[in-house]
Amino acid sequence: MSNKQNVVNGLKSISSSHAVKVTADRVEKILNDKGMTVFARVNHTAGAEKIGEILRPTELIIFGNPQTGTPLMQSSQSVAIDLPQKILISEDEQGKVWLSYNDPNYLSERHAIAGCDELLIKVGNALESVCGEAAS
Repeated sequence: MSNKQNVVNGLKSISSSHAVKVTADRVEKILNDKGMTVFARVNHTAGAEKIGEILRPTELIIFGNPQTGTPLMQSSQSVAIDLPQKILISEDEQGKVWLSYNDPNYLSERHAIAGCDELLIKVGNALESVCGEAAS
């Protein structure tokens, strides 16, 4: 089954075949299996509930790897504002679940990263792979 993809303002998104929690669980497991450091998992829906508000299912996983992030920050220290990496898993108004992340090409342009083309391609492929696997 093919998942729908789109890119808007540097944000790449892929549709998931699973609910938000299941998709987020899958993302976290895949990242851990690949040896990435998962720094945090933020359940924004639970946060909204704490203040008596309603928010469609929305989770954010923050993760990274210093072997990847360090060269990017050495090229352009401002990219640190966008690191560590994040994957947003959210449900839209129609009940469709999406995984979204910053396109490395967008980050490269935003921060004028130079000399890291191969690394950015590797990061993009890894993000696409993790999201694709979690979504299927």
